[in-house]
Parts: sequence; structure tokens; C-alpha cells
Amino acid sequence: MVFQDFYAGDCRRLIEEFLAGFEPLDEPAELFAGVVPHAGWQYSGKVAAHVWKALATRAKPETVIVFGAVHSGAFTENSVYPDGEWETPLGPVEVDQELAAEIVEEVKPLAVADPGPHLDEHSIEVQMPFIKALLPRARVVPIAVPRLRNPVQLGDLLSHLTRERRVVAVGSTDLTHYGEERYSFAPRGTGAQAHEWMKQNDKRLLDIVEALRAEEIPPEVAAHRNACGPGALAATTAFARARGAEKGIVLDHVTSHEVRPEDSFTFGVGYAGLVF
Repeated sequence: MVFQDFYAGDCRRLIEEFLAGFEPLDEPAELFAGVVPHAGWQYSGKVAAHVWKALATRAKPETVIVFGAVHSGAFTENSVYPDGEWETPLGPVEVDQELAAEIVEEVKPLAVADPGPHLDEHSIEVQMPFIKALLPRARVVPIAVPRLRNPVQLGDLLSHLTRERRVVAVGSTDLTHYGEERYSFAPRGTGAQAHEWMKQNDKRLLDIVEALRAEEIPPEVAAHRNACGPGALAATTAFARARGAEKGIVLDHVTSHEVRPEDSFTFGVGYAGLVF
């Protein structure tokens, strides 16, 4: 499970560059969860790094439940990676197999132990070097969350199950994938106005997440195609709400076009980092 094209080069040095000048928020007093993008680090690494640093500084979790997007339509179950380690260029990240087994037992049939959906999926994989660098002692419970498998209920149940433990949840999703040739989705054509529409399409969803309206996330995404990981996003938002979060806070929101501009906008992907 190595997707080195997503984080090519010296990961530790890249993370240091992403975090140069970044200061985590002083408020709120406690953080319960976060949302990170999962594109190649050259596009979204800085956004993800800010979330991981905020959680490392403020939450200091012993275990991170990582809700991942599922890009393959072949997998339809909430699938827990049950044990072992995930390799990274900075060393392995250990799976919290005790918590993974407890999750599968306590929420069945809502989740199953199955590493299969994780093997060719990058949405969680590209987070692992951040975890190893910034939370070197933390263990993980990776959970692949498809679009329609009761993600709100999953997040809510796991929040209550882990309430007395130093556990945070992080959801992995990118936002609007815009462009006719690449994504078959360009309702406003091309150019500056299309790019602005894309950003506003992202914001529609971010407003819902900030307000902790987890139930609205899957239908919003179905209607407006503004996330590739709606299940992971809804599960994370529900987890945070059940923990007592009052709102989500957007730390960063950019598009691939803003990171690496082309002469005229024809395609792009949105990336946001949030904490709860």
C-alpha cells in the first residue's frame, strides 16, 4: 500500500515546508475531529498538514480513526482495516487492533473487518506520513466509508464508543471535481466565472459541515457533486457533533487551479481543511 507518487520526495522536509509560519488556533479549547484532502501533496499537502498539526498540538490523540473515501464502486460496506501496520517512508503506523475489533463487534452489521477496500485506495494512505511525522506514537483505525452506508449513524456510534478515550476522527475527502474532459462535470463552462462557481459549489457543502448538519451531507453531494468522500465527511461531522463540538472551522480552502494556475481555468479540484 504505497502511493509514493502522492508524496514524492523527503516527506519530513515537505511537512516542515507546509507548516512554515502556521500557528494552530487558540480556540476552541478542545478539538475532536478534522477533515483533510487527499490529492497529491504538491496540490493539497499544505492544507492537510495544517489540520494534522492542529490535532497534534491541541488534541494529542492516542488513536486516530481515519474515515476514508471509497473511489471504487465495487465496495459497499464500511470496512475496517483490522490489524497490522501501514508502511510509510518515515516508518510504520500501527493499527489499533483492539479498538478495531471492538468497533466491528459493537456496531455490526454497520461495519465489517475487511482490508480489501483499502488495498488500491489512496484517500487514507496519503495521510499516513503526516500521522507518523506529527503523531509518531499514535495508532490508527482506518475505515473505508462508501457513500450510502449509514455514515452518520457510524460516526455517532463511534463517538459514543470512544468518548472516554483519547481518540479523534479524521475524514478524508476532496471537494468539487470540475472539468468536462477530466470529470464530465462543467456546468458553467470554462474561465474565471466557472472557477468562481466551483469555489461556491464547495462552499455550499462547507457551510453545511461547519453547521454540523451531518445528515444533509450525502444528499447535498448527490445533488451538487461537491465531494468525492461524502460518507467519510458525514461520519466525521457526526462524530464531532456527538462529542460536543459546536461548529466546524475551515482552516484552509483552495483549488488546484489556485495552487498551480493554468492560463485559463478549464478544470480543477477543491481542497479544504477543517477542525471541529
